Amino acid sequence: MRSFFFLYCFVTITIVSVTAQSTGYKEQYRPQYHFSPAQHWMNDPNGMFFYKGEYHLFYQYYPGGNTWGPMHWGHAVSKDMVYWAHLPIALYPDSLGYIFSGSAFVDWNNTSGLGANKQPPLIALFTYHNMAGEKAGHTDFQYQGLAYSNDKGRSWKKYDQNPVLPNTTGIKDFRDPKVIWHSATKQWIMTLAVKDHVEFWSSPNLLQWNYLSSFGNEVGAHGGVWECPDLFPMKVKETGAEKWVLLQSINPGGPNGGSATQYFVGDFDGKTFSVDALFKKTLWLDDGRDNYAGVTWSDVPATDGRRLFLGWMSNWDYAQVVPTTVWRSAMTLPRALTLHKTKNGYQLQMNPVAEVKKLRGSTVKFLPTVIKKKLVLTNSSIPVQQSEWIFELELTDASTTNIGIVLSNSLNEKYTTGYNIKENVFFSNRMQEGKHSFSDKFAAGVHTAPRISTSKRIKLHLFIDASSVELFADDGMVCMTDLIFPTKPFEQIQLITEGGGVKLLSAKGFALKRIWN
Repeated sequence: MRSFFFLYCFVTITIVSVTAQSTGYKEQYRPQYHFSPAQHWMNDPNGMFFYKGEYHLFYQYYPGGNTWGPMHWGHAVSKDMVYWAHLPIALYPDSLGYIFSGSAFVDWNNTSGLGANKQPPLIALFTYHNMAGEKAGHTDFQYQGLAYSNDKGRSWKKYDQNPVLPNTTGIKDFRDPKVIWHSATKQWIMTLAVKDHVEFWSSPNLLQWNYLSSFGNEVGAHGGVWECPDLFPMKVKETGAEKWVLLQSINPGGPNGGSATQYFVGDFDGKTFSVDALFKKTLWLDDGRDNYAGVTWSDVPATDGRRLFLGWMSNWDYAQVVPTTVWRSAMTLPRALTLHKTKNGYQLQMNPVAEVKKLRGSTVKFLPTVIKKKLVLTNSSIPVQQSEWIFELELTDASTTNIGIVLSNSLNEKYTTGYNIKENVFFSNRMQEGKHSFSDKFAAGVHTAPRISTSKRIKLHLFIDASSVELFADDGMVCMTDLIFPTKPFEQIQLITEGGGVKLLSAKGFALKRIWN
């Protein structure tokens, strides 16, 4: 049975290579500057780390079709998080189960003893999902395995005594280990999603683990299963104080329906995590419907200093039925997180990494003016569906109720995002952007996000890429990511106002280069 399985996987890899060359990444809805697999199904980003000049991205991957199936770890590397090179599949299912989500990192001091040639090993901790155990009605079919690499991540060997953390909890959902080195207590810390909360485990060597504590039973959103946690320290920009941030995805239970990522800010002492006194309500990393299971890169050099994030750009409500065929799913733009102290408590700010600017090509600029009703932005040198737009506006007319950026085509399909002044929310409206027969949940209602800032100045930063729109509002204090599937590409873009006018302080548009050769 095992021999047959590996033969199957070998054939699949060959098909991936041929298809990647023949399609050219030019299918309808194919992102041109976001990461997507050459073909077949992809979901959660996994095991992201930086080592010897390379950003590694692993991801949940099924090489046998364009819907979810037996999970593998796909693999790609980049020198800048913008241009990516595909590598062979890193981890395959085996007799212990499918390879679910997890993390990877550098064991700098070789605490595991798995290094070679006086070089630190690269370690991957992941969840095994034993499908036979699930079908038999067992509760222990998810447990944690380990793999390691001694050749810059080009090949991976599974630990011969897996699993390193069996499931004795009696809880079916026991997965997605995110592992960090806690320097203050000189131990490895694993954050693990367990049904609707997280558990913290410690280890001196990554091979034996001890339970520490749990968090979340009475805090945060509980509309679904918790998944893909990520725990890390951050400096507060305004004070320099160190706080700990816990990202926690949930499915379902998002603020606009389906899957989404909440987060908590507090303190971690090497054993327990506690939310800060300023934590007042559930916070969401992205209020759009299509940013899920995101985590941050490990081992980013201190000289860089950034906390770098990437998410899966889809939603479990409709991820398997969106109208793509050769491939399914893409990742968000890589983003840099910063932590701020506001009057409402601690808040994460999120913006595209600076490296994305290298994609800018043709540019159009608009002089300051007062906009009443609309300003046409369409320019022949800026393809709407492969573009970036930056607007700074000032609210000077009390009668203005709405500001919108409208994408449209000759079929009268349109997508609108912007700021509803009356309701004090940013919004994303894809109810008229195309055909939605693939899911009755896709275009159900307008997605909204409360505005945090009270300034009269509004900043809107927009990225459009074939089948996605990412909005970073007020310097990234509010983010909304949504997929779009117009019947034909949007060709027109305009800025509109309702009720009254708005003062345009500046506006720029950029054509963005594609990242695939």
